[in-house]
Amino acid sequence: NLAPGCAFLVETLACPFHGWEFACDGKCLRIPYGKDPTEVPSEARFNKYTRLEINDQILFWFDAEGREPYWTPPELTGIRAGNWVFRGKTQHFLNSHIQEVPENAADVAHLNYLHGPILLNGTDLRFSHSGFKFMRHDWEASWAPNAAAGEEHLSTLNLVHRVYIFGIHFPLVDFFVKATQIGPGLVYLTWDSIFGSGVFVQALTPQEPLLQNLTHCIYAQRMVPIFIAKFYMIGEALQVERDVMVWNNKTYRSKPLLVAEDSLIAQHRRWYKQFYSENSPRYSAAHDGADW
Repeated sequence: NLAPGCAFLVETLACPFHGWEFACDGKCLRIPYGKDPTEVPSEARFNKYTRLEINDQILFWFDAEGREPYWTPPELTGIRAGNWVFRGKTQHFLNSHIQEVPENAADVAHLNYLHGPILLNGTDLRFSHSGFKFMRHDWEASWAPNAAAGEEHLSTLNLVHRVYIFGIHFPLVDFFVKATQIGPGLVYLTWDSIFGSGVFVQALTPQEPLLQNLTHCIYAQRMVPIFIAKFYMIGEALQVERDVMVWNNKTYRSKPLLVAEDSLIAQHRRWYKQFYSENSPRYSAAHDGADW
């Protein structure tokens, strides 16, 4: 990783270890302590990736077959126009298969069980069902892959969150979410509430085999009070931490035991297969090298 301590020169990057200078195409141009600094082995280069700056993110394209990008994430006009402003970020590291996180969108059956108990009961699943019962979160969800031509890499989760106290619905805290999954690791969760609208930008980045970095950045309309945006961010983070406890203790199975009501999970897996290819690294290969 050249980023920590890397020197940005006029047209090159200098490695902080020995000062080797690399051009933007990845080729090493100069070894400063060499007898002839410009005499460089042809193997001295690093991989170059296509990058895209969009929605306050810097994204790069990785394809195991070396293909150029054949889809790009949609632009969030609310962020580009400045109508949605940044209000915070959360980060979680997961010991899990990368597919566990996006598959949550189609696993609608887990919502009212895992995420139904009041947040005051905490995120430790050993106790979340044994605390306060006067209040509960209620979830209504549907998931489907996008059918339009050119949108095969997209899927959509529509989610409605309601709160019931002593069995009475309190519409003041109703929360409506449209979560668009883009490729294997990016999700835009646009939301609407009585206070206004915004988006959670979710990114899932592999760090090493079976270690994922999950981040959520929240953006909200300027009219949404900051403390409300922070409340949404904390609430979302606490719900995610319930999932994290599952993901950290769950084995990914290529052929899980499902019942008829889990049919969306099987459909999601068929949709997600498009992001694997012939040369996608297997765990055994990734475990023995650095190609992951």
